[in-house]
Amino acid sequence: MPSREEMWTRLHGDFDLLVIGGGINGAGIARDASRRGLRVAVVEKDDLASGTSSRSSKLVHGGLRYLESYEFSLVFESVSERRILLDLAPHLVNPLGFLFPVYKGSRKNLSVIKAGMWLYDGLSLFRSPKRHKTYSAKAVREIEPALQHEGLRGAPLYYDCSTDDARLSLEVALDATHAGAIVLTHAEAYSFLHEEGRVVGARVRSRLDGSEKEVRAKVVINATGPWTDRVRQMSSPEAEALLRPTKGVHFVVEREKLPINNAIVCFHPRDDRVLFAIPWGDRSYVGTTDTDFDGDFDDLYATSEDIDYLLEATAVYFPEHPLTKDDVIATWAGLRPLIDPGSTGREMRGGTETAQTKESAISREHQILVDEDGMITVAGGKLTTFRKMSGEVVDTAVRVLKLYHGLSQEPGESRSDKAPLPGALGWPEDDDHEKVVARVLKVAEGVISEEIARHLTNTYGVVALQVAGLTVADPSLATPLIEGRPEILAQVDWAVHRELAATVTDVMLRRTQLFYRDLDQGLPAVAAVADRMAELLRWTPEQRAASVAEYEREVERSRRFRAAS
Repeated sequence: MPSREEMWTRLHGDFDLLVIGGGINGAGIARDASRRGLRVAVVEKDDLASGTSSRSSKLVHGGLRYLESYEFSLVFESVSERRILLDLAPHLVNPLGFLFPVYKGSRKNLSVIKAGMWLYDGLSLFRSPKRHKTYSAKAVREIEPALQHEGLRGAPLYYDCSTDDARLSLEVALDATHAGAIVLTHAEAYSFLHEEGRVVGARVRSRLDGSEKEVRAKVVINATGPWTDRVRQMSSPEAEALLRPTKGVHFVVEREKLPINNAIVCFHPRDDRVLFAIPWGDRSYVGTTDTDFDGDFDDLYATSEDIDYLLEATAVYFPEHPLTKDDVIATWAGLRPLIDPGSTGREMRGGTETAQTKESAISREHQILVDEDGMITVAGGKLTTFRKMSGEVVDTAVRVLKLYHGLSQEPGESRSDKAPLPGALGWPEDDDHEKVVARVLKVAEGVISEEIARHLTNTYGVVALQVAGLTVADPSLATPLIEGRPEILAQVDWAVHRELAATVTDVMLRRTQLFYRDLDQGLPAVAAVADRMAELLRWTPEQRAASVAEYEREVERSRRFRAAS
């Protein structure tokens, strides 16, 4: 795996595609295009998946609720992609039961919900992780005792999948580098190069050391999620706004505070919006809000009102387990780059909608457009369907290459639906995680515990064998980052050398998730992580201090909701 410095050095010459944005879509486009044999570069102003792609509900799902608005094509596409991702990344995409409690006076009665479940399974061609079933009120008390049972009529249980959204994005990007793509993080495209009215590249500045480069490409692709309009208008100031961004907030608590075994589908008592309470190992999390947002995209956080809103719902659904703001370990806030239904002159796949549409009703379908300056933009969409969206974007880019650059030979097939992601290469066909845990434990026998081996397996898949191998060569790397937790120092080395981590925040938020899972958001580990990164990356004391301070600001932002309480 080339280092970031090597990537920067190789960022020269003419690329076929320059992708702006290192979220799931940018990574997916790079993977698809590089596997077709195109020369691709990706530049991301922060870390991979540092925006929306690591701030989702962490689900790979078909979108059951879209059935209510008759978006059957979106549901069919989503459940099909869910099946593909289960095969490409079985270590990261795992079946999760969703319990849909129906109460006396519910907006939809039990019979209607059950009919919807059959339709949902049917649209997946009955290839859901498991077939749905319906439990009586009495049975629900046994499987989810924490749930409100007064007035309960019953509850269907259906299956979608959970995922580590940041790591899914990371592995897609790493797979792109294995196919030859250059993926450069902490590198901002701050202006575009134009010739004869067309975009032919970008000026890129390293946000780590200030160095700059001009990067030329036949086609420039805007895959910047919520920043889509800003990037388009950086090239063409008169470009019409495409998006209506909405903010989604989640909070994390200890599992003992919210003891659930399945994801629970909830309807907010105030406005009937759908949200979820989701089990997450030794933690549970709740989300999401869905509100219009026009503030600073780079300073996004959960407000006191956001948390109050979520707590209102948990108080109704889990009355025997009342939560307060003091129970919240961590929060995250993300922006959905939804296409604005009120913008003029455009149609979305799935039809048009009115400007008065409430936030939660805006379509999650996507749009690909080519501006007059030649830049391709992908807008909208959802995590689950990134692979299909990415392929469509690259198809569009290939047509532009043929039209304007005389591409005579058709690129090869990407086979992005068949090639496993790095952590899935050699994964057991029966999806037995414990088989891999046993192999990891054997590699580092006597050096790491079974708990650490399981954590590494669930994080890295088969690549955990290599991470564990670091501890054999240097047993000090088996040291836990925080006493009593399974994250170890070897993960810092792996993140720096093999996963493009360049800051303490990269490691704490998106490589280890200590930011969300540790009771003190990983702060007790910061010194050890910073010391190790300083050694590996040859930081000055000032660089180390700046990286630590950046992470501390992230923690403060996560806790900012308390200040207004």
